[in-house]
Amino acid sequence: MKKSSWSRSWQVVLMLTLVLALAACSSNGGNNSANPGTGNNTPSENTSNQGENSTDDGKPKADADGNFNIADFSNVKTNRGEPIQGGSITFGLVGDSPFEGTLNFNFYSGAPDAEVLEWFDEGLLTWDSNYVYTNDGAATYEVSEDGRTFTFTIRDNVNWHDGVPVTAEDWEFAHEVISHPDYNGPRYGSDFTNIEGVVEYHEGKADKISGIKVLNDKQLQITYIKSTPSLLTGGVWIYPLAKHIFKDIPVADMAASPQIRQNPIGIGPFKVESIVPGESVVYKKNTDYWRGEPLLDEVILKVIPATTVVQELKSGGVDLVSDFPVDQYPDNADMSNVEFLGIIDRAYSYIGFKLGTWDAEKKEIAMNPNAKMADVNLRKAMWQAVDNDQVGKKFYKGLRWGGTTLIPPSHPDFHDASNPGVTFDIEAAKKTLDDAGYAYDGEWRTNPDGSPLEINFISMTGSDISEPLAQYYVQSWAAIGLKVNLEMVEFNTFYTKVGSEGTDDPNVDVYMGAWTVGIDVDPTGLYGHDALYNFPRWESEENDRLLAEGVSEKAFDVEYRKQVYKEWQQYMVEQIPVFPTLYRSLLSPVNERIVNYAIGDGTGFYRYNIGVTEDKPVVAK
Repeated sequence: MKKSSWSRSWQVVLMLTLVLALAACSSNGGNNSANPGTGNNTPSENTSNQGENSTDDGKPKADADGNFNIADFSNVKTNRGEPIQGGSITFGLVGDSPFEGTLNFNFYSGAPDAEVLEWFDEGLLTWDSNYVYTNDGAATYEVSEDGRTFTFTIRDNVNWHDGVPVTAEDWEFAHEVISHPDYNGPRYGSDFTNIEGVVEYHEGKADKISGIKVLNDKQLQITYIKSTPSLLTGGVWIYPLAKHIFKDIPVADMAASPQIRQNPIGIGPFKVESIVPGESVVYKKNTDYWRGEPLLDEVILKVIPATTVVQELKSGGVDLVSDFPVDQYPDNADMSNVEFLGIIDRAYSYIGFKLGTWDAEKKEIAMNPNAKMADVNLRKAMWQAVDNDQVGKKFYKGLRWGGTTLIPPSHPDFHDASNPGVTFDIEAAKKTLDDAGYAYDGEWRTNPDGSPLEINFISMTGSDISEPLAQYYVQSWAAIGLKVNLEMVEFNTFYTKVGSEGTDDPNVDVYMGAWTVGIDVDPTGLYGHDALYNFPRWESEENDRLLAEGVSEKAFDVEYRKQVYKEWQQYMVEQIPVFPTLYRSLLSPVNERIVNYAIGDGTGFYRYNIGVTEDKPVVAK
C-alpha cells in the first residue's frame, strides 16, 4: 500500500499549522489522551530559546523585579568534550512519595511511573516538534485515501528485552486488553471506541475487534470509525503488550502482576535489572536495542525529595532530575556543575470542584445536582478571589505564571491568548456570593438556604512551598467569607482520593491538581463524559458537542478547529468545573559531564545516545 496523497497533504498541513511549543512530560498526574514518552524524534538544529535576558555565559538572568522568563533558557545541553565508552549515571526522580510501580504503558496512571518507564520502554511510533507521528520510530505507517485505515509495519530488529521479536499480535493484544471489560486501567476511552468493533468487543458481543487485523508477523491494520485530525497527533495507541508473557494472565490481574511490578519488560535502550519497590531502579544497557547499542552501561534511578534536590545535584549524587522545583531556581541559578535547560511545560496547575461521581458500571460521569460545589456562582467567586499572576511571581519568580484557559500556551495555535479567564477581583467575588445568596452568619458565609457551609480542600505535599501555596488559596477564600478546611496529602493518596481508581472520596469538595496534556490538543481524555480522569465529574451536552466538533471532519480545517477550541475554552471559563491556576515551565539541571542530551520534542535526542565525558559526576565548587 502506498502512502496516500491524502495522508501526505494532511501531514504537510499539520506540520505547517500545528506549530507547537517545545514541551516535556512532567506533572502531578497522568492524561489518558496523551501518549507519554520521550517524544523527541526528528533531528533538528539546536532550538535554543535564549533571549535578551541572558548573561555573557549564557545563563538566564532575572529582570529588575527578580523574575525569570522561560524564553531565556535553552532546551539543548551544551556538549563539553567527547563521551567515554560505558559509564553510569544517576537519575533523580523528584517526589515526596514512592513511585506506585505500575510499570507498563498500558496500565500506569501517574507521572512518576512514566518517568521510570521511559528509561526502558517506548512507543512504536515517534513524533516531531509539531507532535505529528513520523516514520522514524520502531514502526512506520501508511494511511488509506479516506483517512480511516492505518497500516503499521514494525521494523525487523525490534525485540523485547528477552529477545523475542515484537509482533503485530503484541500490538493487537494491547488493544484487546485495554478494550476488555475486565480492564482496570485508565486508557480505555474515545481513542479506542473510535476503532471499528471495539465497543462490541468491550460489551462482550464479539470475540475479536473487527477493525484490527494482523496482516503478518510485522504488519497491523487498524480501521477507525471516523477519520479525525487527532489520529496523527496522539489518537493512535502506540504501545504493544508482550503477548507471550501476558496471554495467560487474567486481564483484571495484569496491573498487579509481578510481570509489571517486579519484572517489567520493554523494548527501550535499557533493561530493568533490579527494583526496590517505590524507591529505586537499576537499568543495564540493552545491547540489542533497535536503534543501536547505548553509550552508557548503566542508569540508576532513585527517588529524592524536593528538599534535597539541590544538595544531590551539587554533590554529584544525581546527574539528572525529573523535575527541578522552579521555586528553588533563583537561589541556585549559578550552580557551577550543572547546565539548566528549560522549556514551556505541556502542563497546567488547576483548582478542581467535585460535582459528581464515577459510575463504574457505565464507565461515565454521574453528576450530582446537589453537590456542595454545584452552584457555578460559588465556583466563580473562588476563582475571582485568587491572584494567580502574583502567585507565579511570589512563589515561582515568573517561572510559573497565571493560567487563563484549559488549553495551555504549549499549544499556541489553539491556546486563546485573548481570553483573560476570570480576573482577580476581591470585591467582585464578594458581590458574586452576595447576589447568589451566600449570606454571612458571623465570620463565615452560609449556603443560600441558611445551612452552614464548610468546604473541604485537599492539596499535594511535595516541596517546601506546597503547604504555603495551598494556604494562600485558603486565605484568599477566607477573605470573601468562605470557610475552607485544608488537608495536605501525599501524591498517590491524593489521586486515589480524587478518583484515579474510579472511587471518589466523598469528603473532598475542592482539590488542587495538575495535568500534563496530550501531544494532541483534544481535551476529551480529561473532560469527556466517559473519561476516568474527568475528576470534577462534570459533563454537559454542550461540552460533548464542542469536544466532538474538535475532532470532526470539519476540524481538518485548522481554522475551524481553532474556532471550536476557542469556544470550548470560553465555555469552560463560564462553567468552571475547574479553573487553571498556573501555566508551568520545566527546568532540567544537567551535570556538566553529560553529553547528547535535550528536553522537549523534535530535538533528535534519544536516550541511547546519552554519554558521559568522565567516570564521576562533576561536583559543585
